[in-house]
Amino acid sequence: MIAVKHLGKRYGEVIAIDDVSFTVDKGEVLAFLGPNGAGKTTTMRILTCFMPATSGTALISGYDIFEDPMEIKRRIGYLPETPPLYPEMTVTEYLSFVAKIKGLSKSDQTTGLALSLEKTGLGDVSNRLIGNLSKGYRQRVGLAQALIHNPDVLILDEPTVGLDPRQIIEIRELIKGLAGEHTIILSTHILPEATAVSQKVVIINRGRIVAVDSQEQLSSHVRKSEKIALRLRRGGAETPQKLNAIEGVLRVTPQSVSGDSESSYLVESNLGEDIREQLSKTVVESGWGLLEMKPLVLSLEEVFLQLTTEEQGVAEATPENKTQLAQ
Repeated sequence: MIAVKHLGKRYGEVIAIDDVSFTVDKGEVLAFLGPNGAGKTTTMRILTCFMPATSGTALISGYDIFEDPMEIKRRIGYLPETPPLYPEMTVTEYLSFVAKIKGLSKSDQTTGLALSLEKTGLGDVSNRLIGNLSKGYRQRVGLAQALIHNPDVLILDEPTVGLDPRQIIEIRELIKGLAGEHTIILSTHILPEATAVSQKVVIINRGRIVAVDSQEQLSSHVRKSEKIALRLRRGGAETPQKLNAIEGVLRVTPQSVSGDSESSYLVESNLGEDIREQLSKTVVESGWGLLEMKPLVLSLEEVFLQLTTEEQGVAEATPENKTQLAQ
């Protein structure tokens, strides 16, 4: 559905993005993550044919951004970081105006208006002036204009900026509900946003792609060892020593102690090695009382920080360390 190939954008000597490549399958939600100034908005503007790239290309629904920009614009819905609204219009007037300039027939205008109002929860304010709406509702109007022509692709640049917690949850649920029917690129620097709605994550830093993968695979590639949280009913001074004796265990670190007897340990093992069977066997045979054994996975926040910090960003971006970098 979307194939971005070696995209670059320069402003004189300044490099905004460099050799950006990734793909998005039909019906998939991709989270485009990066710190402020990393190149997210520049990439979004190129994909929507708002500005030209300096190098590389991108295909959307089979159409090239250089050769077929008008066809691409017909097939995408774009919500920029600052929605393009007219405050002197009512919500209905504005969305009707958008439907007309997008070339919808009268019947499609009526259908598109009704569906976009319903999906974005704007029915109760449809006759109010946009200028009198809260920032959260103005953001919804921006999303409604992106949806009104039922596009194949939605490109959303920071869609929950300025929303209150309840509205954020509602918009995230809306985005998840649109997946499958629409292919979605969600640009954000808010990590819970990516975790909540996406199947694939692209991390960009200093204009270059650092990693492309699912959240789970990103975690497995970044971490240096397998980690298991172990909670026991009874433990003792000999517990770390016996756990360390299990083949594949690298280290055992005592954690918090609850009450007089419960104890917790962090058990690290060689990357890719599953020691849970041996671990549980040792616990049972020792009579310690197994309360919990849980593999620990790096959160997306931890992965993001490791891949984008100044100290590690460049090293992690080498071909040997990248995760499934687009070809």
